[in-house]
Amino acid sequence: MAETMKAWQLASPGIVEQQLHLNPAAARPTTADLQGQDILVQVSSAAVNPADYKVAEMGFVVRAVFSFPKTLGMDLSGVVVGVGPAVTDVLVGDHVVGRLDPFRPGGALSEQVVLQRAGYAKLARDADLGPAAGLGTAALTAYQSIQPHVQAGDRVFINGGSGGTGTFGIQIAKLLGCHVTATCSTAKVALCRQLGADEVVDYKTTDVLAALQKAGPVYSVFVDNVGAVALHAKSAAFLLPTAPFVSVGGGSLGHVASVACAMVRPACLGGGRNRFISYLTKNNHEDLDQLAQWYSKGSLKSVVDATFAFDEAPAAYSRLKKGSSAGKVIVHVAKNA
Repeated sequence: MAETMKAWQLASPGIVEQQLHLNPAAARPTTADLQGQDILVQVSSAAVNPADYKVAEMGFVVRAVFSFPKTLGMDLSGVVVGVGPAVTDVLVGDHVVGRLDPFRPGGALSEQVVLQRAGYAKLARDADLGPAAGLGTAALTAYQSIQPHVQAGDRVFINGGSGGTGTFGIQIAKLLGCHVTATCSTAKVALCRQLGADEVVDYKTTDVLAALQKAGPVYSVFVDNVGAVALHAKSAAFLLPTAPFVSVGGGSLGHVASVACAMVRPACLGGGRNRFISYLTKNNHEDLDQLAQWYSKGSLKSVVDATFAFDEAPAAYSRLKKGSSAGKVIVHVAKNA
């Protein structure tokens, strides 16, 4: 008889809160499933992301990408319970942070998962596994959208500094030795400053474009976490000539259309002069390991907006959908998490 476990699954595409159900007899991965540098992890906590529900709610076209039932969740923390034949630096009992490839079977909202080498990194055993679950997609996104484009002393502009990706972005840019300006609402100015932002633009009281133009072409990268693609057309006013405009936020059809337009419209027809990058998070062991080291040392904190028990997973998505979260929404999968 196949081994089973509990997992939150979508039977078919649709509204997550309506379609998501707890399957008490989902197939449990075992050490027999491990290849090469794979590891088997007992999930402690999982973090939910907008991509989880946005893709699921795109309709039946999703069936061309995913097979159903689909277990949700990409990001997790947990304890290693099995290692593949080529694993040399992780032992059973080690604590890890992980990110699952969203296009492969398995999901973080389950009791056990198999992680590939590119999607895990070891944590210190005394590191808090709960908040660590938030590192995966958000921290990787922040790191990969900033680190390749800066050197110590550069100026970074983060549009949307108080969300999951932005809270990591502020800290990572500071760890890389950069000067950071971030935008947020009035209620979250203090949070952004606590995370290390040198300057904060309150978009509730200040016009962001006006603030950018006042600063002048001084930024080495502009990271857009909120889908404000229209700002790219004015990028020469605030970015250095070789600096990129990195688009992270969004996901709606309107955003996709704006991104496509920004990527092809030349400056002579109203497009931006600076390179436009439509960013997609990529699993990378070295990047995740750097984040895990910072987190283990206490240099990088995972800001948690709300936590839910495993049986409250649908409520976690409802909280995420409300928007304006300050940090990550975490689901504790293990009872002792």
